Amino acid sequence: MQLFHRIARSEHRPISFTLDGTPCVGREGDTLLTAVLTAGTAVRSSEFSDAPRAGFCQMGACQDCWVTLANGERARACTTPLAAGMEIFTGTGAAA
Repeated sequence: MQLFHRIARSEHRPISFTLDGTPCVGREGDTLLTAVLTAGTAVRSSEFSDAPRAGFCQMGACQDCWVTLANGERARACTTPLAAGMEIFTGTGAAA
């Protein structure tokens, strides 16, 4: 299941990436947050209730959309551009 459905920019070049070990496709110009929420349902689970979280401010000011890349680096999903071959792990994924 996915949270977002693309209604624009579908003509941009497809970019392959993995999300929590699952192969996915985003689009050139997507941020990690756009790619994650188009492919899945959440960026992480709330530390208070385990409810799904999908980012908050959408501009890099809060701490709500951190993801982990395959090399162990943490990235703000709302401000980091998607690149081909990225391996992204969310707080909801088994490998996170």
